[in-house]
Order: sequence, then C-alpha cells, then structure tokens
Amino acid sequence: MEEARKSCLLVNAPLIHRATSQVPFSVLKYAMTLDGKIATTSGHATWISSKKSRNRVFELRGRSDAIIVGGNTVRKDNPRLTARHGGGHTPIRIVMTQTFNLPEEANLWDISDVSTIVVTQRGARRSFQKLLASKGVEVVEFDILNPREVMEYFHDRGYLSILWECGGTLAASAISSGVIHKVFAFVAPKIIGGKNAPSPVGELGMVEMSQALDLIDVCFEQVGPDMLISGFLQPVPDLVPVIPSEDETFAIDPSITPYESRIIFFYKTWDPYGAFSNFSPHPIQMPDGSGAYATWSSVEHYYQAHKFVGVDEPVAKDCVEKIKFAKSPEEAARMGRSMQKQRPDLVRSDWEGLKIDVMYRALKCKFSIYPHLQSMLLSTAGSVLVEASPHDLFWGGGREGEGLNYLGRLLMLIRSEFLGECSSPSEITCEAL
Repeated sequence: MEEARKSCLLVNAPLIHRATSQVPFSVLKYAMTLDGKIATTSGHATWISSKKSRNRVFELRGRSDAIIVGGNTVRKDNPRLTARHGGGHTPIRIVMTQTFNLPEEANLWDISDVSTIVVTQRGARRSFQKLLASKGVEVVEFDILNPREVMEYFHDRGYLSILWECGGTLAASAISSGVIHKVFAFVAPKIIGGKNAPSPVGELGMVEMSQALDLIDVCFEQVGPDMLISGFLQPVPDLVPVIPSEDETFAIDPSITPYESRIIFFYKTWDPYGAFSNFSPHPIQMPDGSGAYATWSSVEHYYQAHKFVGVDEPVAKDCVEKIKFAKSPEEAARMGRSMQKQRPDLVRSDWEGLKIDVMYRALKCKFSIYPHLQSMLLSTAGSVLVEASPHDLFWGGGREGEGLNYLGRLLMLIRSEFLGECSSPSEITCEAL
C-alpha cells in the first residue's frame, strides 16, 4: 500500500508541487562530461551527450509547458528549443535576462511555430524591447527580476511545468530561490578538463559538504553511452490534511458536535465548496473612507489592497488602485504579496492587528449579498470548515494540520451569526477566534 501511495505521489508530482509551492513544477536539465563540464573553456558545447540522450530531451520538452534559458545561452548557442522528434507539443520559449543584452537576430525571435517570451528588468533597453515586439515577441518587465518572481508570474498565467535548460549562473539562482523541484543530469563518458570550463550549477555559497543538496528518489538509467541521473530536490508533499481539534472548533461554532461532525475541505474555486475561497468570482461592495461604496472584484482584491490603504505614499496609493483593478484574484494576490515583500515599509502599521477584521468584513458582505452562497454556507451547519491550503499557515490548515485555519474559522463564525448563535458581530475579536 505504501509503495502504491508513493507511486501516485510521484506520478502527480507536477500537480502537487504546483499546488503547494505556487510556482510551476520546474525541472533543471543539463548534460555534462564525466569531469562535470557543460562546455569547453571556449564555450563550445556541441555535442556533449549522445543522440539518444538528445532525443530524451525532446521528450522532456514535449511534456513541458515552457522552456527557460538565460541571455547567455541565447548569445552563445542561438538555440531553437523545439520539441522535434519528441512527439509532444511544442513548448513556449522563455528567455530570462537582466540587462536585455541580446542579439537582434536569433532563432528564438522566429515565432512562426511557437511563441517566445522575454522576461527582464523594468526599463531595460526599451528600444530593443520595441524591436522584439515588432517581431511578435512578448516582453514582460519585473521590478525585481529573480526566478521566484518569474515563476510566480507564470504560475498565475496557468503554467503547470517548466523545463530549465540554462547555464550555471541562472541554474544556481533558480536553485537558491527554491523553484527547482527536480533535476535531470545526462552524464557523458567524456573528459575535457579546463580550469575555467563552465559547470552546470554556479555559486551556491556552500563551504562544507554537509551543506550539499541531496536528491530524493534518485533514478539511474543508461541512455546510449550516457548515464541519466534524475531525482527530486524537494520531496513531493503529501496533501492529506489533518483534522483540526474538535474542542477548538466547538468553541467557535456550538453547532458542531464532537465525534459527530464531518470535515469539509475547500481550496480551489472549482472544488465542490470552491465558493468559500477568497478567489471565487463574487464582487463585493464595501464602504471606502469617504462613506461611499466601492466595488471589488473579489474578497482577495479587497483584502490585498487593504494592506496599503491609508498609507500616505504615492506608491502605496498606486498599488491600491492596481490591485483593485487587477484582472483576476490570482493577480491581485501576486501584486499584494509581492509589494508586501519588496516594500514592507508601505504596509499599514496596524495591519497585523487589523487583517482578521478586514477579512471578516469582506466575507460577511460576500455571504450576505449572494443568497445562494449563504445557503451553501448554512448547509454546512455542524461541519468543520477547513481551507486546505498546504502553504498558508495563517488562513489555511497547512500541509499537516499545523496551520491556524483562520479563513475556515471566520466562515464558521459567520455561519453561526446567520444561524443566530452569536450575539453580535461587534463581539468578534481575535481572541474569540
């Protein structure tokens, strides 16, 4: 049984990792010689691995939504990054470049068969950006360009899996950012030497072998004359949530009877109880500072924007407006979290003490103005509600039940109010939760 369970986890690793880490499932692929080189000192790298190994790479590409390379790879190798001979679809090509120092002519700028996206630092070589745009290449700018931000962006665009075929510098940055989940290393029985010949992974800041990253569930396979070594850098999470304390839940909602209640998990909007998610597409109208009412596209829009409401800084005010008009709850969440991480000084000083009340008011509005949502909530009377988020340990239940599940608690509290089992909303405090 345990072996079958483990096999299921490995087969579903891309979906599970994407759900838990909020970035696409990312695989780092490289080919190196027996002495750990990916090119000669001159940069020549054609070909390190055998034709059979290269055909396996085409298969990997065919199973990926996108392939990502760095600017140096484009300049030196001028790759096409196709999935020819692989039998799968042709993935999107992504180029990640800090300086936008790229050639005007490159195979990747030919988008007749498949699209290319260049991600770069905001403001980099605007004239060249226009040139690529005229060729049909999409350019996406980031305030801070790093693998984590880029992967969160492509997660929000719906990408499931990405194959990294970059050089050592970008590979090291991606590993350090925690976005690489699995490694495929093709080792060719060749030795080229060279003190300055590049290796597949650049500087990680490790000074002792005890700091080395160990692969998990390692597999060895001979592919022609080469050896393919693959394994996970991060274990595949077990998404089975742990049931919260009955006594704790009963204190929030007296309608729940210990040992007789059932657990209702919700997380994604397409789940049976997906409408309980803050990302559900249910606009709410909330009063603003002037007493007028403003419409917010979702609870998530309202919550993320209110991290910065009232802060007397142009950047904070601009951020509130951008979040308010974000095209999706996912984008609103990304913008709010990113700004909070990059500019913590712009977050309102009372946010930690106020955020539960902000969420409560938004949820109360949502379930008050939509009768079918209120009916759905009331239909769960006597049940424990748990947001099955494996990574949010405040609003969600966590991977192993270690989360505080405040979203589930608030929903149960609001349910009790609708059922007339709480005296008044004004008595709601953090302590009551």
